[in-house]
Amino acid sequence: MKPLFRLLTELSSRKWISRLTGAFARSEASRLLIPQFAKSYGIRTEDAEKTIGEYRTLNEFFTRRLKPGLRPFDDNPESLLSPVDALITGMGKIEKGTMLNVKGQDYTVDELLNRSPRIVSYRCGFFFVLYLSPTDYHRIHVPATGTIVEKEHVKGKVYPVNDFGLRQMKRVLSRNERLITYIDHEHGEIAVVKVGAMNVSSIRYVEPLPERVERGGDLAYFEFGSTVVLLTETGIFDPRPDLTVGSKVKMGESLGTLHGK
Repeated sequence: MKPLFRLLTELSSRKWISRLTGAFARSEASRLLIPQFAKSYGIRTEDAEKTIGEYRTLNEFFTRRLKPGLRPFDDNPESLLSPVDALITGMGKIEKGTMLNVKGQDYTVDELLNRSPRIVSYRCGFFFVLYLSPTDYHRIHVPATGTIVEKEHVKGKVYPVNDFGLRQMKRVLSRNERLITYIDHEHGEIAVVKVGAMNVSSIRYVEPLPERVERGGDLAYFEFGSTVVLLTETGIFDPRPDLTVGSKVKMGESLGTLHGK
């Protein structure tokens, strides 16, 4: 059955399907689905900035902000903050440019970052793969104070990035559409890779997006669920010892400590 599922996924990974899904989610007709959508996924509607009846479209509800104070930032200024609410589906040291055993597959930084000249900074850094389910809060925040030194939009497919997609499809994180943001921190560089997925109509930066960004500030958001891959430059990061693959993290929670080389 797995080859059949892979074939069906290949056929349904065309961008036009995601565009149709996105068009409906942005239409006012979609607001009728919000209560059932929230109930089906167990979404805490009481955490949302607005009441459920104030959202005009399903997409507006999906990209909702939270009430102030619900995601406090770790108070250590040297902490690398989780940019999202997510399940950690991969993490570890980058071994000579390779992220090992992400759901049984290896990825190179070279392919993930679209063969950017910046890959030399990450060859022995650290990585997190952070998966956002439909239940999660879907806005993406700045993991560390710094300056955005480069942005790149990589066109690609829209394969699922859930457990099935990561295990059964070939290297989906580096084949899917990606929005890559490089942030220069006082201790080095960080890459925030937003990975699109099936039925994700788009990944969008907040507007206006300043060049200088503060930890915890708004960076971008997904229109439907996906994944963020967070990379740190070689020699600048120590992970929290209690975090493992399978850990759940909240936006603003510390992933570890940034430091000088």
